[in-house]
Parts: sequence; C-alpha cells; structure tokens
Amino acid sequence: MNNEQGHKSGFISIIGRPNVGKSTFLNRVIGQKIAIMSDKPQTTRNKVQGVLTTDDAQFIFIDTPGIHKPKHKLGDFMMKVAQNTLKEVDAIIFMVNAEEGFGKGEEFILEKFQTVNTPIILVINKIDRIHPDQLLPIMDSYKEKYDFSDIVPISALEGNNVDNLLKQIKNYLPEGPQYYPADQVTDHPERFIISELIREKALHLTREEIPHSLAVLIDKIERQGDKDIIHVMATIIVERDSQKGIVIGKQGKMLKEVGKRARVDIENLLGTKVYLELWVKVQKDWRNKMSQLRDFGFREDEY
Repeated sequence: MNNEQGHKSGFISIIGRPNVGKSTFLNRVIGQKIAIMSDKPQTTRNKVQGVLTTDDAQFIFIDTPGIHKPKHKLGDFMMKVAQNTLKEVDAIIFMVNAEEGFGKGEEFILEKFQTVNTPIILVINKIDRIHPDQLLPIMDSYKEKYDFSDIVPISALEGNNVDNLLKQIKNYLPEGPQYYPADQVTDHPERFIISELIREKALHLTREEIPHSLAVLIDKIERQGDKDIIHVMATIIVERDSQKGIVIGKQGKMLKEVGKRARVDIENLLGTKVYLELWVKVQKDWRNKMSQLRDFGFREDEY
C-alpha cells in the first residue's frame, strides 16, 4: 500500500477554544478512546496523536490544548504546544461550538492564524443542539471574519457529517506513505493513555471541586506472574490537602470509584484484566514548577 499511486497521508491539527468537542471528534473518527473527555475546559494538556487509516489515506490528528490566555506555567506550556503545532501540519481544523456565538476566544485564535499559510477548515460542531435554521447565519458570520478553505458543520457526538469532513480534509493532504501500521490508532505510549484515563475519571467525579490542579503519575505497569493480569500502580497528584480529601472521599469511596471506572477503560485499552492501585499525593503549586511539570511529561525542549 505504501507505494500505491495516489495514497495520501498527512498531519491535521485540531484547534479550538476549550470545550468545543475536539476530543469527542478525535475519539469518534479513531473509533477508540484515546483522548480525555470532560465537560471541564482545558482537559487536554499534551499533543494527542490519533491515527486513522483508510484504503487510500492516513490521517494523523493532533488534538492540541484549547487555545486560551495562559494564567500559569502549565498554561504557557499548553499555549506554546498549540501554536507550534499550527506551523507543522498539512491542514488545520478550527472547531467552534454551534451553540455559542463568536467571542473573544475565537478572535484570539483567528489572530494566531494570521501568520499561518496552512489550509484552515472551519468545523462548526454540536449542530445537534441547534435548530437547522440557525446554521446558515452562523456560517455567514464566520465567513465575514476569515477566508476559510472550507466550512463544515458536524455533530461529533452523533457522528453527523463527519464522513464528509474527512473527505474535505483528504483534499488537502499530500500524496505520501503510510507512516503508521494500519491497526495503530495513536503514537502515545500506553503509559500516557492510562494516566489520562485515570485523570478523566477523577475530573468527572470531583466536578468543580478539583479544577485543573490534578495530574496522574504512572509508578509501575507490570504483568503479574503467569496470570494474564496487568498490575498498574498510579499516583494522583493534587495541589492542596483539601483536594486530597476530596479525591479520596469518605472512607475512600471516591478513590475506589475513580479506580473502578478507570479500570474498565484500561482493560478495554489493553485487552486484558487489570489490577489498578491508586494513591493520592499533595505537591503544592506543581503547575508553576518546571521540574514537576517535567515529571508529569510536559517537556519544554520538545516544542
């Protein structure tokens, strides 16, 4: 297949304000959960590469941190990642939420596009949440703001018009080889995805009480003896003692529930039984300490 005439392959960046549905879209097209999903903004911290291989193309998606004005070192890092990605790819998906009007967040992102020559496809997501009559005015309002290569309305959650979007993206991909094996869906090591799955459950269950001051460190992954069981040991890092209490919960109930839900996703990922052990540790103000950010996988020199 690699040498077939007309085979296309390329890198596509998914850019958008926090919480517009970027990770939902990525998980939808890949057909497997590789990106963390939460109704809290700014849950994606690293570049997540999802790989979709079809008969005649390979799409490599990069789900960047939501672009926003940074408030701490972690925020600076996330912004740097998102902006650098714009210049390295073959096409950009700029995703917006159909339910929300054009605001300062969108304006901030469009400013970043001024120095970029990459084709930009505007994707209006969450069209299942609006009346069809509202769609054209939304499209027109964006056309006035920027000369997009294409405008495609979709519902990532329902899957509406996603196939059409893939066809449009393919038009902008260069001819090229298949970079990854056909059955590979991400280039992230399993360790990273496992930590993200645990973080997702902790965010879901603690809701507003623990905003972004939560990281997960995988201490050990090992196969247990002859049994077909993977033993995963992980530490959930929080910034304050009060947050530690929330994550552990009364008589350890919250931590047990986080572990129970994460284990199901990890077993699906690894295709085997998993024994998951979780601890909670306080590391004060870790988001502003570069040495600790490095421990959690955020590397300045990569970007």
